[in-house]
Amino acid sequence: MPAGPKQAFAVWITGLPASGKSTIAAALATQLTSRGVEFEVLESDVLRRIFTPHPLYGDEERDSFYRQLAYIGVLLTQHGVPVILDATANRRAYRDRVRQQVPRFLEVYVDSPLELCMARDPKGIYRHGLQSPGGNVPGLQDTYEPPLEPEVTVHGDREDPENAAAQIVAKLAEKGYF
Repeated sequence: MPAGPKQAFAVWITGLPASGKSTIAAALATQLTSRGVEFEVLESDVLRRIFTPHPLYGDEERDSFYRQLAYIGVLLTQHGVPVILDATANRRAYRDRVRQQVPRFLEVYVDSPLELCMARDPKGIYRHGLQSPGGNVPGLQDTYEPPLEPEVTVHGDREDPENAAAQIVAKLAEKGYF
């Protein structure tokens, strides 16, 4: 691992699909930028189009996708680049892979009721999952394992994204990550 001028951190924002992760990640990016923090956002929707252009969302494909996502996140932090991982990562093991390799890690749980996520459904994930036999949507047909001890929990049904991002920034500052 190359010695860099600074130790980077990783923030994994997790929650059900349509819980508000991407909106909170965008608010966090704005707040970090205003503090002069340079970082990269690893958004699962963007990377999935590259890694799995025709996703089926099966277990083997998900395992592979999250291994690749974790590798990129760890690699960036090892080179001094802080990362925000904006990804459902329905299994704790996916998120723990990064936690085990990045000492300066925050897990942020966006706790939103399934009913709200289904009502939002901007990408039609739940609608498609309900209409497709053998669907594999976290929270519906597949398990979503919420974090056991996230460093930050925000409530997507009652907190605005800026407040949620401010909580994350406060926790990063409290831990001395920037």
